[in-house]
Amino acid sequence: MPGRPERPGTVRQVDSLAAVSQDVVACRACPRLVAWREQVGEEKRAAYRDEDYWARPVPGFGDPAARLVVVGLAPAAHGANRTGRMFTGDRSGDFLYAALHRAGYANQPTSVSRDDGLELDGAWITAPVRCAPPANKPTTDERDRCRPFLDRELALLADASVFLVLGAFGYQGLAGYLGLRPRPAFGHGVEVPLADGRTILCSYHVSQQNTFTGKLTPAMLDAVLARARELTG
Repeated sequence: MPGRPERPGTVRQVDSLAAVSQDVVACRACPRLVAWREQVGEEKRAAYRDEDYWARPVPGFGDPAARLVVVGLAPAAHGANRTGRMFTGDRSGDFLYAALHRAGYANQPTSVSRDDGLELDGAWITAPVRCAPPANKPTTDERDRCRPFLDRELALLADASVFLVLGAFGYQGLAGYLGLRPRPAFGHGVEVPLADGRTILCSYHVSQQNTFTGKLTPAMLDAVLARARELTG
């Protein structure tokens, strides 16, 4: 008889980042998110009507030997949900990858598709929620259901010493993984040293709402990434 199927995020006896990615992509644990990501993939945005949307959960991306881990929120409906790679194909990704390129973490400043040649050096990008949520607002229950993927991923990124969280939602998810209590209040530029020598750095999210209004500027993100460089050596 075949074995019982694994629960979403279940740790395999011998785990790997490739195994986590495979399990992420196959996940259908959250009915609301499954329905939304697939609806967006069918209806599409007019500018992308001739493209085949990914319309599945999005795995982490980057350098397995990363010292810096960037933790976002969730895939954008017509960004990563379309392209299948974190922060790829939208204005938020344009802003983030340009900054990572200036800081020496990315080999190019743009990210438009999974096969555009982008590579990260010393950095890994992930999120506490792997499916595009309606109105870019996942629920805490959806985040908690997705958390085993983040737990497995971070456990495998053994060289990571700095976690850069983009927004309060990602901060809360990461703090849960790290068991951070009490948790200092989130704010741009907040730095949280951990007992094991690692560090959390906080930044406003790279959303269009923040970058278009000037709440988050390139100089502000550059400063946080420069601090990450200092901390990781």
